[in-house]
Amino acid sequence: QDIRNGIVGTVGRTPLIRLATFSDQCGCEILAKAEFLNPGGSVKDRPAVYLIQDAEEKGLLKAGGTVVEGTAGNTGIGLAHLCNAMGYKCVIYMPNTQSYEKVETLKTLGADVRPVPAVAYDNPDNYNHQAKRFAESLDNAVWTGQFDNVANRRAHFETTGPEIWEQTDGKVDAVVFSTGTGGTLAGVGSYMKTKNENIQVILADPQGSVLYNWFNHGKLERSEGTSYTEGIGQGRVTENLKGCPVDRALLVKDVDAVTATFHLLHKEGIFV
Repeated sequence: QDIRNGIVGTVGRTPLIRLATFSDQCGCEILAKAEFLNPGGSVKDRPAVYLIQDAEEKGLLKAGGTVVEGTAGNTGIGLAHLCNAMGYKCVIYMPNTQSYEKVETLKTLGADVRPVPAVAYDNPDNYNHQAKRFAESLDNAVWTGQFDNVANRRAHFETTGPEIWEQTDGKVDAVVFSTGTGGTLAGVGSYMKTKNENIQVILADPQGSVLYNWFNHGKLERSEGTSYTEGIGQGRVTENLKGCPVDRALLVKDVDAVTATFHLLHKEGIFV
């Protein structure tokens, strides 16, 4: 019987879904990892588990403590679910540019949500820095620091990557990810390279991010344009991204991303 132990036990082991229309158009098998089937609704549940467990193992977080994170939403949602189940309080700092639905979801889950003005990372009032300072002001509290805490990357090296390898019987030519913290891209990409160095690791980056130019040209320069996407794209190379084995990066315009999103909905029945 496949009985899982609480909500922590339900994270991961998501199926791969064959995208029939895209596969037929391209003449190859295109599979999507159904991370929306995690209990918090996204891939971010995986690092949420690892970030909390890492803090526990290091003695930074004890019973009844507080978990503080800076997040565009999905990591916070995963943390809020887990904090309820594990007996912790949850405080989330997020840019005030994020969707109303994410904020309301976090509040419903019981998180203390603190939207702050969206400013660059080098500004001391960036939401991540505010989260860190708040955690340091409390007793028995931890700032989980998803962008630079490599427990994030380790979650994907130890779970997501092996799952994809096993589910495909090792028949993988390429893996493609967008990225924010770098955890999924670096964790899965690094794992795949240990299994077969010929597997291509590809970044799909939105306009306005620096990563397209960083991985293709070695320049920390933003690509032309802006993007309405949330939680992906980056203005710096995080600790999770350092050493990430990206073979090439693609620049994805919003119009193409939206077109693909509605294609998935209307032709595959998948709402993302």
